[in-house]
Amino acid sequence: MFKIINLKGSIAMSYKITKANEAYTYEAPLHYDCRATRLHDPQDVNEGKIINGLSHFLPGGGIEKAANPNESIYVVLEGEMTITIDGTDHKLCKGDSIHFGPFTERSAKNTGMVSAQMMAIILPPQS
Repeated sequence: MFKIINLKGSIAMSYKITKANEAYTYEAPLHYDCRATRLHDPQDVNEGKIINGLSHFLPGGGIEKAANPNESIYVVLEGEMTITIDGTDHKLCKGDSIHFGPFTERSAKNTGMVSAQMMAIILPPQS
């Protein structure tokens, strides 16, 4: 659902609601044993900048070690994920989150016995 409202000469307000069954799957770079779904893209709203995804990791699934130019927040919604930064493991459980600055090298792995869900909120570099 898209909505754009013009507020008499001011910037138009806009929003997009994505129902769970409307999220689309895509191949997330460096992800393995995972189904990645996209909830929101920048073009969904006026002057949008944020990408929002939800990844479903099988036990042992994860994200290979890498860095990228995006500012990112990961939120664990179900299960547990271990995030490794500079050789240090950080175990995140349901409700835990981590905020990365641009170019922070990290990896992630579902170290639990059940599937894990992790939401990513991503702000690409602004030009």
